[in-house]
Amino acid sequence: MLTEIPSPTEGVLWLGPVPLRAYAICILAGVVIATMITGRRLEGRGYSRDAAVDVALWIVPFGIVGGRLYHVITTPQPYFGEGGHPLDAFKVWEGGLGIWGAVVLGAVGAWFGARKAGVPFPVLADCVAPALPLAQAIGRFGNYFNNELYGRATNVPWALEIHQWDMNKGRAVGDSTGAPVVLGTFHPTFLYEALWCLLIAFVIWRISDSGRLRRGQAFGLYVMLYPMGRIIVELMRSDFANRILGLRVNVWVSILVFILGLGVFLARRKADPDVRLARADDDSDRGADDGVSTASSDTSETATSDEATSTTKDSTD
Repeated sequence: MLTEIPSPTEGVLWLGPVPLRAYAICILAGVVIATMITGRRLEGRGYSRDAAVDVALWIVPFGIVGGRLYHVITTPQPYFGEGGHPLDAFKVWEGGLGIWGAVVLGAVGAWFGARKAGVPFPVLADCVAPALPLAQAIGRFGNYFNNELYGRATNVPWALEIHQWDMNKGRAVGDSTGAPVVLGTFHPTFLYEALWCLLIAFVIWRISDSGRLRRGQAFGLYVMLYPMGRIIVELMRSDFANRILGLRVNVWVSILVFILGLGVFLARRKADPDVRLARADDDSDRGADDGVSTASSDTSETATSDEATSTTKDSTD
């Protein structure tokens, strides 16, 4: 019977003199999988699958810089406080990427990348919408390898064992006998958030493929759903965080982001429908009506022509 979830005592794999940090590997794996999913969704909407790679080359560096800036700004003490080390702000591999900064600057990078690739930004955003939370879920396991992002102490069967951690060395601190020092068992909030992200990815994928959303709404849905789970996770965490009116900064930011996502979702209600779904629906209708009447066929062809014209216009916006 499971009594606790063990945590790793090593967060670095060595290939000779080359250190491979599990945190970085998890983030990289998330990026690769998200890029593959985005490429498939773009291809289904009439764009090149390779455009996802071109855009990712913009999103990733912008996202990393944005995520790190958000973390350093909202938690400046380890870098600029008493006894802090300013240069440590550049040590991204040790952890500390704020998702909100990553999304904001990543979106800026995506906008530049979309323009270069010739993909309308709302189309790209919808293609990324289910891939992004999946990448987040994978990336959260980097926190697991770093023994971080855990909640309050608990003794539930799925409690997470946490070690005292040396970020510089990427491993647990040892006691006088060399055994890793255990701080206790805590709520595995990294796992809670990962599961929430997987649920978001599934919900967005199902709804976006149902034909009920307009362009840009899938991304708005992500911006609404993620903060809902993040608020709960933040309220469960016990690590240090700066607070405003008694609440962690990330709780306030999550509330604001939820409102923003709701605004995006509502504002896109009258936007064009998903191109791939519209084409699929037209193909289905033509197949059902094939051979019934010449007039029906002509009407279908006219509708398809109008849709193609509309799509061409959208692509040049």
